[in-house]
Amino acid sequence: MATKVVIVTGGNKGIGLAIVRALCKQFQGDVYLTARDVGRGEEAVKSLSSEGLKPMFHQLDINDVNSITTAAAFFKQKYGGVDVLVSNAGILFKMADTAPFAVQAEVTLKTNFFATRDMLTHFLPLIKAGGRVVNVSSLGGSTALNKCSPALQERFRSEDITEEELVGLMEQFVEKAKKGEHKDAGWPETAYGVSKTGLTILCNACCPGWVRTDMTGQEATKSPDEGAITPVYLALLPAGATEPHGKFVSDKEVQPW
Repeated sequence: MATKVVIVTGGNKGIGLAIVRALCKQFQGDVYLTARDVGRGEEAVKSLSSEGLKPMFHQLDINDVNSITTAAAFFKQKYGGVDVLVSNAGILFKMADTAPFAVQAEVTLKTNFFATRDMLTHFLPLIKAGGRVVNVSSLGGSTALNKCSPALQERFRSEDITEEELVGLMEQFVEKAKKGEHKDAGWPETAYGVSKTGLTILCNACCPGWVRTDMTGQEATKSPDEGAITPVYLALLPAGATEPHGKFVSDKEVQPW
């Protein structure tokens, strides 16, 4: 039988590293920690190896389409595809960051929505029968959605919203933010929240909770290992499981959207 393989993006620290750790213990197959920085990625693999685990490493920067296509070609050639993809890579500007909102909007959406979409475009065709994709999103997306204008909420919650329309809405947010017109156009004052709204609608998504990482700080209530529980639960759903599919999941429970 062919060796199964799982890929975790943004796997060198925080929740991503904790997901890799848990999958090394529970997944029957090869576990790939991927990261944009080779040095940091290999350092993370070394630290897990010291725990007696055996993750593998491949460079993957979701903001670089060449990096995505190179990785996709590698996994297609070596494994004939991918069994599980955990799309975890993402960014968050700290509250104290002085970067203008226009910059935060463009940079955040570029990684959290558009780069993740590029990743899915190239990797979804490689997902094997019975395989799965888990997107690590955030309850911040749900909060942001509830702060959108009624007209925007109606479109986002619509059963017939297309990927093309969703992309158009994300582009509109960035353009309005650049002009300082996003509030007048019905958008909330959170680039991270909007990016995660788009991500949750784009594909299956889960919220790991408020986790102590470089991104969120040390006041958070969950450890990275606790934050990894729901993403790992979804990644390891048994073959043939039909639910949850296309849902937003937190603490292993489907959440209203």
